[in-house]
Amino acid sequence: MPPSLVRPKRRYLVRFNPKRVPHLFTDVLIIGAGISGIRAALAIDPRLNVVLATKDVLKESNSAYAQGGIAGVFDPVDHFANHVADTLAAGKGLCDRDIVEMVVREAPQRIGELMTMGAHFDRADGEIALTQEGGHSHRRVVHALGDATGKEVMRALIERVRGLPQIDVWERTFTIDLLTHEGECRGALVWNASHGKTFVWAKQTILATGGAGRLYRETTNPEIATADGHAMAFRAGCELRDMEFMQFHPTVLYIAGSSRHLISEAARGEGGLLRDCLGHRFMPDYDPAAELAPRDIVSRSITRQMEKTRHHCVYLDLTHLPKSLVMERFPHIRQVCAQFGLDLMRDLIPVRPGAHYMIGGVTIDKDAQTSVPRLWAAGEVTSSGLHGANRLASNSLLEGLVFGLRAGRNASAAACGEADQFTALPLQREGAISGINDPSPTEGTVPLEDSSLKLDDLLNSLNSEMWRKVGIERNAFDLESARQQIEFWDRYVGPFEFSTTKGWELQNLLLVARLMITAAIGRNESRGTHARSDFPQTDPAQANHASLINPS
Repeated sequence: MPPSLVRPKRRYLVRFNPKRVPHLFTDVLIIGAGISGIRAALAIDPRLNVVLATKDVLKESNSAYAQGGIAGVFDPVDHFANHVADTLAAGKGLCDRDIVEMVVREAPQRIGELMTMGAHFDRADGEIALTQEGGHSHRRVVHALGDATGKEVMRALIERVRGLPQIDVWERTFTIDLLTHEGECRGALVWNASHGKTFVWAKQTILATGGAGRLYRETTNPEIATADGHAMAFRAGCELRDMEFMQFHPTVLYIAGSSRHLISEAARGEGGLLRDCLGHRFMPDYDPAAELAPRDIVSRSITRQMEKTRHHCVYLDLTHLPKSLVMERFPHIRQVCAQFGLDLMRDLIPVRPGAHYMIGGVTIDKDAQTSVPRLWAAGEVTSSGLHGANRLASNSLLEGLVFGLRAGRNASAAACGEADQFTALPLQREGAISGINDPSPTEGTVPLEDSSLKLDDLLNSLNSEMWRKVGIERNAFDLESARQQIEFWDRYVGPFEFSTTKGWELQNLLLVARLMITAAIGRNESRGTHARSDFPQTDPAQANHASLINPS
C-alpha cells in the first residue's frame, strides 16, 4: 500500500517560536491517562521526574467506561493455551502469536497487581468471580462492580498515581504535537487554558492517548476519543498499521435523541438473547455460537437482520434470566435503562452496533517501542499484534496493563541511562526543531474564533460519512466516495490554524479518517472487522499487515 497516498497538511498543527513559548524539562513525558498511561507512570523509577498529561480530568478516559472486565486464566479447568487459541481465532490470521502468548501468560500477574493496588473485583464463594463473553471458550473475564470494571480499576490506579510526588499530573492539557529533532522524539508541544502553549522536553516519551471512536456517528466512546495520538504520531513520522480495522460493538443502547450507552458483552455471556422486531431469535441463523460469536460476526448479523426487517434496531432480551443475576451483574446497565423507562426484568432493550475499539494504530514491538526513537506507546493508540483483525472481548484492558507496564519500565531504563542532553538541542532560533519552518500553506490562516467554519457541522458530517461508507460493511464505490469527500473537507480545513481543541481535534479526525479509508481501499477481502461486500471472502494471500508512513 503506497504510503504517499496520505500526506498531512503540515508537520505541526500550529506555528510557534521557541523564544516565545515556555519550556519545561522532565525525564519522562506520558501523554494520556487511561489504564495504559497510568500503568506506565507507576512503572517509572521514582528517582525520575514524570509529567502525565491528559486532555480531560483523570477520571475521564475510555478505560473508565469499560464494563465487561479483564480476561485472564484463573479457572482450574481453563488453560493459557485456550486463551491463546481464542485470541488467535478472533484475530482472523493477523495476530502475532508470540505477542499473544506473552500477554496471555502475564494476565493473571497483571490482574493480581491491580488487586494489590486496591482494585476490588467481584467474588463468588470467596474466589474471583468469572464470566464468559463472546469468542471465549471458558469463563475467564474478571469483573468489578457488576458491570463497571473500568470505573473500579481506574479508581484504584488514580488513587495510587496521585500519591506519588515525582509524578506531575497535568489535567485538561491538550497535546498538539510530538516534538522531533533529527528523527528522534524529544517531547511534545502542549496547550491548556491556564498557560497556553508549552514545550515539554523529555528524555523519553510515552504515547497512551486511546482511540478514535468519535470518527463515527454511532459510538460507545466518550467525546475525548478523537484519534489525537494516531494523528500526531503519523505527523511525527511513526509507522501506523492495520488502520482499516475498527471494531464495532454489537450492542449499544439505541434510543432516538439520547447519547449512546454500551450494553456489555457480559449481558450475552450470562445468557442474554438477541431478537429482531418480530421477536425472532436470529443469531443461530448466522453462526453456531449464536450470541457468543465474536463481535465482528454479531455486529454484521445484527446489521443484516435490521435490513431484512427494515427496522432501526434489534432487541436484547434478559427477561428470562433470574432476577438476582440481573440485579447483581448489571447494576449500571439497569440504571441507564431505567432513565428511559426500561425495566430489564420486563422490557427488551433496543440495541444496534456502534464504533467501539480502534484496533489499528502506532506499530510497536514487544517492548512497546515505536518506529521513532525515544517514543514508546501502549494501549488503544497502538497496533501491538495482540488483536489481529478483530479484538477478543476483554483483551483491551489486559493489553493496556501489559504494554503500559513495559512502556513505563523501558522508557524509565532508557531515561536512567541517559545524561541530560537538552542543552545540546538548538532551541535558540525559530525553525531549529524539525518541521517548524513548515512549507504547508499557513499564510493567511485565521484562529478559530475569527473563522467562518462551523466545526460542529463539519464533525457531524464527517461522523455521518464515516458511518454510512466506512462502517460495518464497505465497498469500493462507497470508500472512494468517502475518500473524495473527506479529502475535500481536509483541503479547506487543513490550512486553518486553530487556537482551541475543537479545531485541532477535527484536523486530527480528518487525517485519521483518510488513513482508515486508504487502508480499507487497499484490503480487497473481508477479514475480521473489515467487511467488504464486493470482496466477501477472506483471501489467504492478504494475511499481512498494511503499514502507512508519512512521506513528508
